[in-house]
Amino acid sequence: MTRPKSPVRLDWVDPAVCSLDYRLKIVGRLPFFKHLPAEAISKINALFHDRDVHADERIYHEGDDAERLYLVAMGKVKLVRAAASGREVLLDILRGGEYFGALTIFGGRTYAETAIAQTDCCILQISSADFETILSEHPEVARRALEVVSQRLAESQEVVKQLSAYTTEQRIAAALLRLAGKLGETRGEHVLIQLLFSRQDLAAMTGATTETVSRVMSRFAEDKLIKSGRKRVKITDAKRLKKLAEKGAVN
Repeated sequence: MTRPKSPVRLDWVDPAVCSLDYRLKIVGRLPFFKHLPAEAISKINALFHDRDVHADERIYHEGDDAERLYLVAMGKVKLVRAAASGREVLLDILRGGEYFGALTIFGGRTYAETAIAQTDCCILQISSADFETILSEHPEVARRALEVVSQRLAESQEVVKQLSAYTTEQRIAAALLRLAGKLGETRGEHVLIQLLFSRQDLAAMTGATTETVSRVMSRFAEDKLIKSGRKRVKITDAKRLKKLAEKGAVN
């Protein structure tokens, strides 16, 4: 399963700047608010508090009480989860316009993952209490938010399934497809993953070692499934890569 693209794809902006216009744009494009008028978005924006986070700083830990919903305004945030082996598994890398966290009002008592700033970030956050204020004024937001929560849960379960049941090749193929679905840019018959990420990142996403990832990626390149270099990957045969992810074989 590939995760839907970010609700907003904006040009890179200096992380030190988080203007009102930019805030209104990304808050207004959140899936549970995008149906609301501009006046309502302006009031909702006032309930979001900005927070500067330094690279490598933990925003919250897995198991902490789920008290806030977060929105990446500037920078990148990675979500990780502790595996049974004790290693950290990289679940996702988020950037401007994407949200994360959980709220108790939607049944999320604790955070299911740890959020870490990958770069210096400007984060917007809203508490459960303030979100309840929004629901009291806009009850239809609750239905949309529950739909989003259900979708996120299904995506999380799919990742867990892949980590526990897929071969290493399948996990790496599935991870590349998730990144392509979220951040990929179509160029003819190819898809370029528009995100600088390393073999270490891909290893953390798939529960593999860096050496194993390098071997598998080299094999994918030999099979003309991908082209990689300079921390970027171009998927050259998405159909065959998807077949590999689903069935564990490439013809």
